[in-house]
Amino acid sequence: MSDHPVDLAMIQAAARRIEGKVRETPMLDPAPMRGPVLDAGRLLLKLECLQVTGSFKARGASNKLSTLDAEARQRGLVTASGGNHGLAVAYAAASAGVPAAIFVPESTPAAKVKKLRQWGADVTVHGKVWDEAQEAALAKQQASGQTYVHPFADPEVIAGQGTLAVEILRQVPHADTLVVAIGGGGLIAGVATAAKAIRPGIKIIGVEPTGAPTLYESMRAGELVTLDEITTVSGSLAPRRSMPINLELIAAHVDRMVLVSDEEMRQAAEWLWFETGVAAELAGAASLAALMTGRHQPEPDETVVAIICGAGADGLS
Repeated sequence: MSDHPVDLAMIQAAARRIEGKVRETPMLDPAPMRGPVLDAGRLLLKLECLQVTGSFKARGASNKLSTLDAEARQRGLVTASGGNHGLAVAYAAASAGVPAAIFVPESTPAAKVKKLRQWGADVTVHGKVWDEAQEAALAKQQASGQTYVHPFADPEVIAGQGTLAVEILRQVPHADTLVVAIGGGGLIAGVATAAKAIRPGIKIIGVEPTGAPTLYESMRAGELVTLDEITTVSGSLAPRRSMPINLELIAAHVDRMVLVSDEEMRQAAEWLWFETGVAAELAGAASLAALMTGRHQPEPDETVVAIICGAGADGLS
């Protein structure tokens, strides 16, 4: 039994629940078009941007919904999101015939708001950042009795995101390093927990924007830090504060944290589009930016998997 709130058994159970509800996404070897990305080692791209709704978030939302009883499903779901988590909750709810209310900040791209409504969600735009949208969503939950689906701090959501690591290590059992973007920390908490349990020697590198170093600063301080301001334009990576469950799992399983600028993420997204035809949002290109800038420098025989976690065009000029 694990001492942590999420363990491999929970993640394997999540994988069974969501089978057939999400896609197994492909692994792309971009060689020989390697360019400035890796001077050594082997790079593989996990194209989770091809997941249903365009990001890994469908895994966590689908798993959370699968754990609810009939009464909770009837009342429906409510959440706050910068876009991708909301789309995942709307998708899971629509697939199961369950109502969903989604609160998004003003920074959410209009295309994502439109998609949320197309999935049948009740969408409210509230606040300038995710934290303000979350306050409104929690007030709605208190009034309606709907189940609040936290985008990154719910154990079942984290377990769902962790199924991505199970899938990666089934596709590439010899992977040495996973490079993972961090917003609130749900993806890396689940991925790192699963990956370290399956392959203890694997390295996990977390990547945050210089304009939202939420968990980077929390790790340095040894406690949760609330940022005074957010300056990144990547709304998917922009909470001012994470949560204890995420910090605990990241501190236990993540080897190193690095920071990349918005411009570095944009350059990585442009390289990805030019070389492979894959359109990634800034957050989706963050892992690649960490490699292109040398923030992580692989050894000659190191196999690196960069998770391209979200689709979009905000990284393309």
